Amino acid sequence: MKPTSRLRRLASLGSRFLIVGGLSTLIEIGVFNLLVFVWGWDVVAAKVVASLVALVNAYFGNREWTFRHRDRRGRMNELLLFLLTNALCTAIGAGLVWLGVEMAAGILGRTPGAIAVNAVNLVSIVIVVVLRFALYHSIVFRSPAQR
Repeated sequence: MKPTSRLRRLASLGSRFLIVGGLSTLIEIGVFNLLVFVWGWDVVAAKVVASLVALVNAYFGNREWTFRHRDRRGRMNELLLFLLTNALCTAIGAGLVWLGVEMAAGILGRTPGAIAVNAVNLVSIVIVVVLRFALYHSIVFRSPAQR
């Protein structure tokens, strides 16, 4: 396969992944804000729950649209890999939110407000999105040729 053709296919795959991820991110941010600012949850617990809610959308969107042409080696095997990948990514995201909120509190000298907390959450999402794409592409939704 020519490098330009391969790059074009990767860009197409990446853009579908970003659309699914964008919708999942909106779901995650909405649930996160509801839990933290309406119901008074801890930011780390809210991050984990919000990520899990968005995960449902992400699985079906990526399985049925982004990576629909990929190997379907068995729904349970794929689902297990998806859940393990996302458990790792959720833990990393929660750790980044905790670290970022603690750093913001230290810098501000007080508990950070909604803007700072959401800025930290968005940074964690960007970092985790890159990791998720790499893991989905190489491990979860593999190409049939990678057996």
